[in-house]
Amino acid sequence: MGLAADIVIIVVAALMGALLAQKFKQPLILGYILAGVVVGPYTGGITVGDTHEIELLAEIGVALLLFALGLEFSLDELKPVRAIALIGTPVQILLTMALGYGAGRYMGWTTASSMWFGALISLSSTMVTLKILMSRGLMGTLSSRVMIGMLIVQDLAVVPMMIILPQLSDPKGGLPLLGLAVIKSVGFLVGMFYLGRKILPLFLSYVAQWNSRELFILTVTALGLGVGYATYLFGLSFAFGAFVAGMVLNESDYGHQALSDIVPLRDIFGLLFFTSVGMLLDPSFLYQHLITIMILVFLISGVKGLIFATLARLFRYINIVPLAVGLGLFQVGEFSFVLARTGLECQAIDSYLYSLILSVSVLSMIISPFVSYLAEPLYQVRKHLFKQEGPQMENMPPNGLHEHVVIAGGGRVGQHIAYILTQLSVPFVVVELNYQRMSECKQAAYPLIFGDMSQPGVMGASKLFLSRLLIVTTPSEMITRSIVEQAHRIKSDLRIVVRAEGIEQARNLYARGVYMAVLPEMEAGLEISRQALLHLGVPVTVIQQYTDSVRQTLYTNRPHAHPDNKLLEKIHHFRTMLEMSWVRLGEGSQLVHQSIQDAAIRSKTGATVVGVLRDGDMKTNPKADFVFDQDDLIAVVGNSMEREAFKTIAMGI
Repeated sequence: MGLAADIVIIVVAALMGALLAQKFKQPLILGYILAGVVVGPYTGGITVGDTHEIELLAEIGVALLLFALGLEFSLDELKPVRAIALIGTPVQILLTMALGYGAGRYMGWTTASSMWFGALISLSSTMVTLKILMSRGLMGTLSSRVMIGMLIVQDLAVVPMMIILPQLSDPKGGLPLLGLAVIKSVGFLVGMFYLGRKILPLFLSYVAQWNSRELFILTVTALGLGVGYATYLFGLSFAFGAFVAGMVLNESDYGHQALSDIVPLRDIFGLLFFTSVGMLLDPSFLYQHLITIMILVFLISGVKGLIFATLARLFRYINIVPLAVGLGLFQVGEFSFVLARTGLECQAIDSYLYSLILSVSVLSMIISPFVSYLAEPLYQVRKHLFKQEGPQMENMPPNGLHEHVVIAGGGRVGQHIAYILTQLSVPFVVVELNYQRMSECKQAAYPLIFGDMSQPGVMGASKLFLSRLLIVTTPSEMITRSIVEQAHRIKSDLRIVVRAEGIEQARNLYARGVYMAVLPEMEAGLEISRQALLHLGVPVTVIQQYTDSVRQTLYTNRPHAHPDNKLLEKIHHFRTMLEMSWVRLGEGSQLVHQSIQDAAIRSKTGATVVGVLRDGDMKTNPKADFVFDQDDLIAVVGNSMEREAFKTIAMGI
């Protein structure tokens, strides 16, 4: 079966590795890498026949991952980190290359080999980092955006590296090639962002009109990989082209659908990538040079992580961000494999250095999930040992916070509450940890604290002890409980309104002293019921009485009680109740310039005119000789049929 048999072996082995990793609560990528080691060419037994073909397929996995990343992000979202990405990343690459060069010269390698080694270890793993961020739900945080911005620039740096490094023996000959690569890169980016932004979304919209999911998925995949391949033919990175295509399609109306459709395909090809990484690891070489490899892994990881963390701090990122960036980008990346293969083919490095860098890369990838997980615990330890940095605050009122509302969570719900309070001139502050949501609140000019509301320092910054109300919008019961407990320690009589995902969760939160637990699903059901009852002609006052009854029952400590069934049973009888409606007379209304008596409103419709609002003046209970005028706002009383009949006459329907 050839390649097909190899893919079957890899998928089955990856499944076994993933199940093992899941059982021990480890990231799935570790299971994939382990599966690659088992079915690789160095371990015997059931072995993949053509490793090189699998590596080529794995490149599609990298391209699809970056394509999906492009579908999630736009240039506007990366603007806040452009300084560290465009300036800090080249500095990091040069410093890491100096580290590698020094290590190589210390170990007795040639100048060229040492330069190659420094370049190889300067790159981090986009694939591993994104997988870790996704699995831990950290996409959208400030630290994740810093890492992604720096990774993108690193991936771009691969192109000049592949041109310059083979020309170390003839630097002058490499300069024209480098200049040509720069011209190609600029031409490609200009073409994609000025022409592609119009053509690709338009084409995707055209395909979507046929309502064929299969054709839509095929189109999305073809656009991502097709643009990537065109970029490769252009002399640039295949994966980078796919990333740019994703960013372009992100601006179309179908960007979210494209992302959801491409994710399963991305994960399957990503599986091939991680197993191919494991297949590169030679256990016998690792055993023979274990001490050297471990020293290099420790040295590279420590110094490289320190470089990243220091740069993040120098670019004024505070709190957990420098620590998260340093522990997230210390590993040696997948593009190092591509560079190393290029160096081996042009005989710039020997097979020993090639095997050494592969072993160091794979081991650094394997330990990445464990090391990156240490960011939060180490940050907590640091906060206890050293003076805490204050949280970032934006748009704070000049007179400070007092008698205000604290909104814990700046998502859609929190922003809607903030908008209402702004219109009512009620003082408030939003506390948000997600960087994207924080940016949205900052752009809306809402008073904002960038931090975790469950942390005492952030609670202190929000002046919770001076507030009149705390609103918690997160759906997570664990986070809500933590916030509620700490808030009551600060101010025991504080009223807290929270969001609950079910009756049981609401009961637990009521037991912890919250003032109100709102059930979004129940509120949606009530609104749908209200709209239905309005359509059926039930008076608004009756509907309000019913919804108030439901809320009064459910928003108590008796979650299993039911609303007033008698009211529900009799609700259809209320259609004949009298109620008031307001109707505006338009230009074509037949009532304009007629008196109430001449129009015979009572005899024709059964409704009674009880008021007319004209130019801001209210005329109550107008007499029979009152003459209507255009743009009058008329109040009439009657049942639903009588009010509808008056509306027909007044609107000229």
